[in-house]
Amino acid sequence: MLNSNPVRLQKTSRPPAARGLLLKMMLGLLMVLSMAASAARTITDIDGQQVTIPDRPQRIVLGESRMLYTLAMLEPDNPFKNIVGWPLDLKKYDQQTWDIFAKQFPQMLTIPSLGIGGTNDMNPEKVMALKPDVVILPSLARYDDADLRLLTLLKAAHIPVVKIDLRVHLLQNTTRSVQIFGDVLNQQARAQAFTRFYDTHMQVIHQRLASYSGPKPRVLLHLHLGRRNECCVTAVKGSLGELLTFAGGDNIASQAVKGVFGRLSEETVIAAQPDVYIATGAGNPGDQNDLLLGPAISPAMVQKSLAELTAKQNGLRELQALHNGHSAVLWQNFYLSPWHVVATEFIAKTLYPERFADVDPEKTLQDLFREFLPIPLSGTFFARGVSD
Repeated sequence: MLNSNPVRLQKTSRPPAARGLLLKMMLGLLMVLSMAASAARTITDIDGQQVTIPDRPQRIVLGESRMLYTLAMLEPDNPFKNIVGWPLDLKKYDQQTWDIFAKQFPQMLTIPSLGIGGTNDMNPEKVMALKPDVVILPSLARYDDADLRLLTLLKAAHIPVVKIDLRVHLLQNTTRSVQIFGDVLNQQARAQAFTRFYDTHMQVIHQRLASYSGPKPRVLLHLHLGRRNECCVTAVKGSLGELLTFAGGDNIASQAVKGVFGRLSEETVIAAQPDVYIATGAGNPGDQNDLLLGPAISPAMVQKSLAELTAKQNGLRELQALHNGHSAVLWQNFYLSPWHVVATEFIAKTLYPERFADVDPEKTLQDLFREFLPIPLSGTFFARGVSD
């Protein structure tokens, strides 16, 4: 006979051990949620914009591959480990450095290309398809419609965009841009180390010239010697022109050119007869149309290139500075690299050899490569011209 008495379910309590386990699980869940919430951080870019980025971004797109000059200082062991896309401006404008890095880090050649030039050549849809955690773009002297469209579409897609300036206002923005780059990469210590190196050398130049009250050498700064037949593209209020002024030069274009870049006519250059002529270039071996400078160029190749290219331009043939040895040449790509601290030292010593007699720009360049870069130093990045 079945028992008709209802079965009574007794209320049981969790044993202390189970309650403790449940509590630990809840605390662990809260910690995970807290960590997820803190896995993003906010940095302020060079334009003063606050940008929220992942704590450790794994997929980074660069708006210029020549940002490698800075990236390699901050991530020397493997600069390319988190780079998922960039344009090929480094290969286009600095084949020599491209080849050196590609030989040492062949994985660099597998990074997806986003165009041949800079940001104005980048397709926004291709950038977004890479699903970047952050896009690092350069601040430019001027923007065209393609640049603005890229920025607008990236922001509309909620892709973090961080701006840095390593090419326009170098004195004001270089160390801050290196620090921003370091913040993105979680390489703050290396960014600070380079900032100390940079500030130490720039401060010597500033202090030596602060006590100088004599006349300043009048200088023609000629950008891209040989690339254009006309004379003479120059820079004044930014880029290498800014470094020339800091190093104590009186830029002969300062009255005629109101912005960062401009052009002087042959007649203006001949009439000015500057005390010093400084040309820039980054031509590769065998290039007949660009001043040869860079890691694959010997000093003899530089002097031959300088003599041949200046002889082709009427305005330059008339300059006494080129005939009496008061001339110099600089690697053009200093203008968008923090390495320009060396170029500034070289300009200062060229203009004021006695005041900077104990300063050795070549040693500074050696120190920079040894302390911060994963590639060996080679070639010629600057030189003094020779007299006839």
